[in-house]
Amino acid sequence: MIDLHSHLLPGLDDGAPDLAAAVELVRAAQAAGVTRLAATPHVRDDYPTRPAAIQEGLETVRAALGGTTIELVAGAELAVSYLHRLSDDELTGLTLGGGRYALVELPYTGWFVGTELALGRLRDLGIQPLLAHPERNDLIRDRPERLEVLVAAGAIVQLTARSTHSGSRSPAAAAARALLNRGLVHVVASDAHRPSPAGRRSPWQVDLPDRLRERFCVENPAAILAGEPVDGVIRRRSLVRRLRRH
Repeated sequence: MIDLHSHLLPGLDDGAPDLAAAVELVRAAQAAGVTRLAATPHVRDDYPTRPAAIQEGLETVRAALGGTTIELVAGAELAVSYLHRLSDDELTGLTLGGGRYALVELPYTGWFVGTELALGRLRDLGIQPLLAHPERNDLIRDRPERLEVLVAAGAIVQLTARSTHSGSRSPAAAAARALLNRGLVHVVASDAHRPSPAGRRSPWQVDLPDRLRERFCVENPAAILAGEPVDGVIRRRSLVRRLRRH
């Protein structure tokens, strides 16, 4: 798995509180089969993280890990409502792996009135928005077609792994199934903040058929880090059949 969304950098946001926790999280990801892991701390009003702090935190974690087979890359989770506070240089310095995609967080409730304008600014800079866990937004849960408009305008979509768990009755899981069936999903990631306690599901457990897991957890994330186009959305009718067989 290539995980494009985690909060592993110590003390920068609501993720790993210290270096020991950061190292534990990375080791847990490695044990779960993650080969590349993006550090994506929040960038928003309560956590106004800047590119230099991310690079410094990443180097600190790399040094503490010593030899490891997991590759750590820089990134950020940019609140859509905070984009206007960032300069063009800051935005280009907060992309995933220094490439042409940026992880952008929609609000959990309501809708930021400047969403389309903010995402358009990214596109004008040559940055493609990757929308983080939109299945958590209450308006998208009620009206998934809201997300279709953003995807039609060039955004791509990341679900959280736990939203794919079969049997889950959470609103986010129901919304995730609706988005999958509409062909609106491109990536699945962990959004890991810390390793799960013993006996709990791993943040990297993805409950999808093998072909979908390969597409959303390996192929498309690899294309994103390579700066390549991501368009391989599985068509709705085919996807529904696959999910039913699963």
